[in-house]
Amino acid sequence: MSALADHRFVKMNGLGNEIVVVDLRDRAKKLAPDEIRAAARQVPFDQMMVLYPPKTPGTDGLVRIFNTDGSEAGACGNGTRCLADLVFAETGKAALTFETRAGLLNCWKGEAPHVSTVDMGAPKFGWRDIPLAEEFRDTRAIELQIGPIDAPVLHSPSVASMGNPHAVFWVDDVNAHDLAKFGPLLENHPIFPERANISLAAVTGPDHLTVRTWERGVGLTRACGSAACAAAVSAARTGRTGRSVRVTLPGGDLLIDWRERDDHVLMTGPAEHEFDGVFDPALFTAGATTAAGAA
Repeated sequence: MSALADHRFVKMNGLGNEIVVVDLRDRAKKLAPDEIRAAARQVPFDQMMVLYPPKTPGTDGLVRIFNTDGSEAGACGNGTRCLADLVFAETGKAALTFETRAGLLNCWKGEAPHVSTVDMGAPKFGWRDIPLAEEFRDTRAIELQIGPIDAPVLHSPSVASMGNPHAVFWVDDVNAHDLAKFGPLLENHPIFPERANISLAAVTGPDHLTVRTWERGVGLTRACGSAACAAAVSAARTGRTGRSVRVTLPGGDLLIDWRERDDHVLMTGPAEHEFDGVFDPALFTAGATTAAGAA
């Protein structure tokens, strides 16, 4: 039987980025992709944040992050804030460190209730690090377009990794393009061997961006924290803004600061608790395969 069967979950959101938090510190069982997809049939989510016992001394837990299609993500800033909000309340701590596939993520409790800051680490711009399928010496704008060669609809995105691969297309109006149509085509473009998050970004002021994102393994989302970070650093890198910006997403605003002294990206925003629940064991009895072993 799946480790999720009859197990408690917490439904939360970060600016509308739909998050489910599951605490598996008491059993430390790996989860297979079909278990994640089965869980999403009961409580739809963009990401599931699964908390395991810490592996690295001094950290507060190992976190595995799953998209709704069962694929695993390296980082999720909105989800990390949601998880941190619960652990802040549980432990009384004001600072936490989680271990993820993308590295260690540090979190600090904000002054306002349910607001926190996540250190998303330093962005990566090398074509192998993102990764891309072929070499581009300058990833501030790569050769990629949708539409006719002489009149492309979208073209020349900035690309970066914020623990996940991101492509940011610069537009005048993020609502003027059918992202639901172009998103899946671009996510699965051969230039992205691990697929990519696809964002439309508009510069609406010297310290303000508006962003919409088609999220890898999820689809259209009201908020993607790592995409907001990728758009912010790409805007600064291309001279469109400074290093500290407000990013407006369909679900609300995030404050992004690309810290100069170490190149780390700090993301500040809220987390909202929606409800607690228990996974129906019937979800996992037909075809769900539990991967044995510890996380």
